[in-house]
Amino acid sequence: MTQAPDPNRERPGDHPPVVGALRRLQDRIQDGNWLRLRGRFRGRRGIVAFLAVMGPGLIAGIAGNDAGGITTYSVLGAETGLGLLWLFPITIVILAIVQEMAARLGVVTGQGLSDLIRDRFGVRWTAFAMVVLLVANVANTVAEFSGAAAALEIFGIPRWLTVPIVAVAIWALVLFASYRTVERVFLTVIVVFLAYIASAILAEPDWSAVGAAMLTPTFDFRPSVVLLMVALVGTTITPYMQFYLQSAVAEKGIDEEELRLEQADAIGGAIWTNVIAVFIVVATATTVFAVGGHIETAEDAARALGPVAGELSTALFAVGLFGASVLAATIMPISTAFVICEAFGWESGVDKRFEDARAFFGIYTFVLGFGALVVLVPGLDLLPMIIASQNLQGLLLPIVLVFMVLLVNDDRIMGRHRNGRVANVLAWGAVGLVIALDVVLLGVSALGMVGVKVG
Repeated sequence: MTQAPDPNRERPGDHPPVVGALRRLQDRIQDGNWLRLRGRFRGRRGIVAFLAVMGPGLIAGIAGNDAGGITTYSVLGAETGLGLLWLFPITIVILAIVQEMAARLGVVTGQGLSDLIRDRFGVRWTAFAMVVLLVANVANTVAEFSGAAAALEIFGIPRWLTVPIVAVAIWALVLFASYRTVERVFLTVIVVFLAYIASAILAEPDWSAVGAAMLTPTFDFRPSVVLLMVALVGTTITPYMQFYLQSAVAEKGIDEEELRLEQADAIGGAIWTNVIAVFIVVATATTVFAVGGHIETAEDAARALGPVAGELSTALFAVGLFGASVLAATIMPISTAFVICEAFGWESGVDKRFEDARAFFGIYTFVLGFGALVVLVPGLDLLPMIIASQNLQGLLLPIVLVFMVLLVNDDRIMGRHRNGRVANVLAWGAVGLVIALDVVLLGVSALGMVGVKVG
């Protein structure tokens, strides 16, 4: 039976973070969930154990390949060819570092990231992060529904039909299904990303040139190319991915005995999401860039593949865009609801009943519903909102990463699982790189605002 929220639950600053973790553990033991979840993994070995744990890291990584991400990768290939493929080994490393830390924090503490931030740094920083994240995630949800609608419009299905059906289906899935069922649906949707591999193969690229481009850095300092480089890193590593990953690990009840398996899941997700991105770049580089074409959206990319690689490649690209958009349109509102509820001590979780987690399901419904309704507004230009959401995510990311690195180095929280010297060098290096990219983004944006041509 689910316990009623404790009115005496610790407030920010009342107790050190370890007390919050112990109280959360006590709550799980009291309602029986903790023992039941431990039983799910105990006694499993090898691939069976990994398959039982697998999910949060892979889903979080793939969710980064949303409508905005696919558009970024498509434009990258169409505008620069294979010239920037060498960035992907770097983004794999950065994303793997970040996701591994999020997974480790979730396993060791049993708490979500916003919960830890509140306990450790206080309510003001938490409230600031929540406001920015809410605005950015609502705008991003609009982008996801826009991507889903655009994908099916390629097949002649109008958005006024697509958006309501997708929104209601997503809402019902999360409201009435268990976490395990939702996770299985997510993992099934991930299969659609194979469409991008097929699209790239149908484009018949020179694979030796692809391999060489992955290993040979080339530098182009034109402002438009620099902005694409910034966008590439920004769309590959987003704050909501890490919030979702850590909350999902805590929700799933993964124990320290399965920490290495969850680390493998998180790192595997980072690798897989970048592999898909590479195939998207290869597909558009081989088709659009090769003929001197120009695109602005993922929908443009799907249509541009047809004359060169055949209509099947267009269909596959569109199917991938639809699946990616639906996946992200589900995860974005869930992540937002998880994060805000954890930040303010409200009950949260897909496995909870509506009566026990009204705030969680209310926030989830608001973000999902608002995102769907905006897309249905006739004549509304969604591009400025999408761009603003990406910029907000990029500006929030360094703050979130600094919180994560500080938390993962706190002995009171992590004990023997805190970062080592090498891990800290890599983690702070990743933070420094993201900050540098944000400075470039702000600089170019400022030049644009004062009328200096940057393209």
